[in-house]
Amino acid sequence: MARKQPPRIIVGVDGSRASIEALREAQELAVPLGATVEAWTCWEFPIGYEAYLAMGVDGFARPAEESLEVAVRKAFGPEQPRNVVSRLVHGPARSSLIEASRKALLLVVGRRGHGGFKGQLLGSVSSACVAHAHCPVLVVHAAEKGQHDGSQPSPPVRKTKDLAS
Repeated sequence: MARKQPPRIIVGVDGSRASIEALREAQELAVPLGATVEAWTCWEFPIGYEAYLAMGVDGFARPAEESLEVAVRKAFGPEQPRNVVSRLVHGPARSSLIEASRKALLLVVGRRGHGGFKGQLLGSVSSACVAHAHCPVLVVHAAEKGQHDGSQPSPPVRKTKDLAS
């Protein structure tokens, strides 16, 4: 008899305050559901990377990997919860997260990431996920300035309704 996999909650993580809060929120929801939280950081080769082929392209993923490690540490402190796994994904964040949502219970993203349009209510990745994901999407706001400095784990900014009920 095949063992059933626990449900998956996928979190888009770009290192922004909102994505760190998204990780915390996903963990709070995952515990009562017995779900695994997958912290996804997506990366792509820079435009014109072909010029670097002669020197090697191995180092392009490293900054994304470091950003993911820092974000998980900021969200949870030195002890990463056992149900949280990190995934470094080569590909555009929008399409990668949307495709992953096909096999997820929930997709969690920050309201805005590191994009350059400060006046937008939603960032481009979160907007695309809300519009095209194949599962429910939770969009999380960052903690208010001064409420949490990112150096220690903190409780989620707001409580959410338990998905199990």
